[in-house]
Amino acid sequence: MPQDTPQTLPLGYLVPQFPGQTHIFFWRELAELERLGITPHILSTRPPPKGLISHDWSRAAMARTTYLGQMDLAAALAGALRAPWGEILREGEGRAFLRDVVICLPAARALIATCRARGVAHVHAHSCGRAALICALARRMGGPSYSLTLHGPMSDYGPGQRFKWRHAAFATIITRKLQAEAEAVLGADMPADVAVQPMGVDTEDFQRETPYEPPAPGAPLRLFACGRLNVVKGHQDLLSALRMLLDRGIEVQLDIAGEDDAGGGGYHLELQRHLEALGLQGHARLLGAISAPQVRGHLLAADVFVLASWHEPLGVAYMEAMACEVPTIGTDAGGVRELITHGETGMLVPPRSPEALADAIAALAADPALCARLSKAGRAHVVAGFRASLGAEALIAGMHRGSV
Repeated sequence: MPQDTPQTLPLGYLVPQFPGQTHIFFWRELAELERLGITPHILSTRPPPKGLISHDWSRAAMARTTYLGQMDLAAALAGALRAPWGEILREGEGRAFLRDVVICLPAARALIATCRARGVAHVHAHSCGRAALICALARRMGGPSYSLTLHGPMSDYGPGQRFKWRHAAFATIITRKLQAEAEAVLGADMPADVAVQPMGVDTEDFQRETPYEPPAPGAPLRLFACGRLNVVKGHQDLLSALRMLLDRGIEVQLDIAGEDDAGGGGYHLELQRHLEALGLQGHARLLGAISAPQVRGHLLAADVFVLASWHEPLGVAYMEAMACEVPTIGTDAGGVRELITHGETGMLVPPRSPEALADAIAALAADPALCARLSKAGRAHVVAGFRASLGAEALIAGMHRGSV
């Protein structure tokens, strides 16, 4: 009987708390994998909070997902007996890592059982947090091979990074900046097979049916922002910039899409208080978590897209706006400059600077020709280098190279 090739092998596809409000990229990549002949089995740690279940595909995704994170005392004890404690203790990562190991052992056991039942020989973890630890533990306990994607600074993903990466068959990293960081942190534990592959967007879905029209000078400017409600996304700075613009006599309207990790009971409340303290009730709205078609609708109606992140590994939200030919303002933080070239494909401002944000927005409001130029150049750049299909192709290529 001929051996299975990577195209015919089923693939485990592990995403934490899937499907969350920012997970449209993963859903697109899953569709691309299927189009390319892979059969993905969706795995996750646990379902997202109800307030973050916002997409029209969320229920279908949850019905397809196997959740590994249910605590079970018997499974925990069985996992503890088979865990590679010698290697774990040699890591010298302290109590935080040991706690994560104990938490992840039952899920690692569940991952092994699920993969054996479905004939899954390889799992890709779209996280370097506990999802990666689950895969690494499972591999060391006789489970499937695995690969990783690094989506942000390694400091965001908890302890035990060397253990998580050491046994990975291959990895993808979304920016060159993050690749350099990973090499510095991991040293010899960096897998030999690592590719820099940005996230991507469906450029066929995120496009205009009618040409973008720049705002007329003096007309109210329609701004749109999209990102989870967290202080590091800088929405509070954007609201402060909005107040400055209004005080300069520049009419603006802002919609912010996204929700906090508590489903509306966390930072959302603080941001709403900030909005009201600035007297912006008639000029800014917090929309909460909205579906991908709603995001697209707001983008097509916007004159300018703005996301004022303090830290941003790259930014799918920027890509979606640029794909829709919306002039885009981002912050020169993290890997954003690998996506946006200031004055050519968008505008970059320093993070945590409402004044700079206000100046950039005012510049676009006063210059229709600049808006039109950034509109065309932004989409061309995303189509050339940030299509959703590229991530799926990189994953399949990694499986080919490793004969997974």
